[in-house]
Amino acid sequence: MSTLLSPLSFAGLTLRNRIVMPPMFSGFATPRGEVTDRIVEYHRVRAAAGTSLIIVEHTYVHPWGRISDTQMGVHEDATIPGLARLAAAIKREGAVACLQLAHAGASTTVAVIGRAPLGPSSMLHPFEKDVDPAQATTPAEIRQVVAAFGDAAARARDAGFDAVEIHSAHGYLLSQFLSPLTNHREDEYGGNDENRRRLHVDVLAAVRERVGPTFPVFLRLGVHDEALGGLQINEAVRAAQVLVDRGVDLVDVSGGLQGSRPPVVVARGPGWFVPYAEAIKAAVRVPVLVTGGITDPGHADRIVREGRADLIGVGRAMLNDPTWAQSAIEQLRSA
Repeated sequence: MSTLLSPLSFAGLTLRNRIVMPPMFSGFATPRGEVTDRIVEYHRVRAAAGTSLIIVEHTYVHPWGRISDTQMGVHEDATIPGLARLAAAIKREGAVACLQLAHAGASTTVAVIGRAPLGPSSMLHPFEKDVDPAQATTPAEIRQVVAAFGDAAARARDAGFDAVEIHSAHGYLLSQFLSPLTNHREDEYGGNDENRRRLHVDVLAAVRERVGPTFPVFLRLGVHDEALGGLQINEAVRAAQVLVDRGVDLVDVSGGLQGSRPPVVVARGPGWFVPYAEAIKAAVRVPVLVTGGITDPGHADRIVREGRADLIGVGRAMLNDPTWAQSAIEQLRSA
C-alpha cells in the first residue's frame, strides 16, 4: 500500500515521497519576467523541507499571455540563466523541479500586455474582476500560441528543469478554450468537445516536438467549471484520456474557470477536488496529483492510502509554513 511518504517513480523521474508544492504565484519577478533571488529562495526552502516535487509558479510563454508585471516569464532566451539558477537550487535540495507554462488569455488587461487580451471568442472573463474585454484569437494567433508553448518548454528543459506542466486550469487560455461557457467558436477549435480540446492537442504536440518523447510533460487540468453550462467532469475525463494517450505523463487536478477555490465548493471541506481526481485516476494510466484545501498530513496520507490520488499538492498551508513538509514527515513517521 502506498502512503504519503512512499517514493514514486514514473516517466524517468523518482520522487522521494508524495508531497508536492503546487504552482503558487509569488509576485517576485522583475518587470522583464526574470527570476530574482527572492524567487529562488521562495522555492528552495520548501524543497529543503522535504517536498518531493516543486511545480514552479505559472510562467508566461508569450508577452500577450502575461497576467502581471511581477510574473515570471519563459518567453525569451534571456530568461534561461535565471531559470537555471532556480532549477538548480530546487534540485540541490533533493526535489524534482517542474516549470508551469501558462498563457493568461482573457485573464489579463491592456495595461499589462499593451493590447486587447486574447480569448477563444470575443468575451469578458465571467469570473475575473478588473480585466479587459478579450478579442477572439485568430488562426494566426493560435499558431503563435502553440509555437510559444513549444519554445517555452525547450527553454525550461535547457534551463535544467526536470519536467514542464501545461496550464489548463484557473480560467487561463487553455481552460477558456475547453469550457463551453467561454468558447463559442464555430471553426475547428470550437463547437464540440473534440474541437474545444484541439488547442490542448496542438500545444502538447508542439511541446513534444521541442523536448522529445521522453522528457516529462504534466498537465494541470481544470476539471469542472462549477457553473451552470460550464465544463463538466465527463468532458474533462475524456480530455485527460486523449492527452495522456498523446503523451501527458501526469494529470494535476484542479478547478476550472473559477479557479482553485470556486465558491460552490467551499462548504465541502478540505480536499474538495478529490472526488474529481478519483474520476480522472480511474480513467488514465498515469499518476494523478490533487490539490484543494488539503492541510492535515493525516488527511493527505489517507487520500494516497485509499488510492484516490497518487500525489498531494499542499498549497496554502505550504505558502504559510515553508516547513510544512518537514513537519508532516515527522508526524507521520512518529504515528
